[in-house]
Amino acid sequence: MKPSPQDLSIPRPEVVTQCVPSEQLLAGRREVVIRHQGEDYRLRVTRQGKLLLTK
Repeated sequence: MKPSPQDLSIPRPEVVTQCVPSEQLLAGRREVVIRHQGEDYRLRVTRQGKLLLTK
């Protein structure tokens, strides 16, 4: 079904994505565990300074 011109003019709320610095998440550590929907994920800093997220 094609939207009517009235539907296209309805203002939609913008989705704002929050930016969190990795330093804030890690707080001086090399690894943190993030629990998401009952599952644990590990976010760690590699020797090369990159981030790696594993289940």
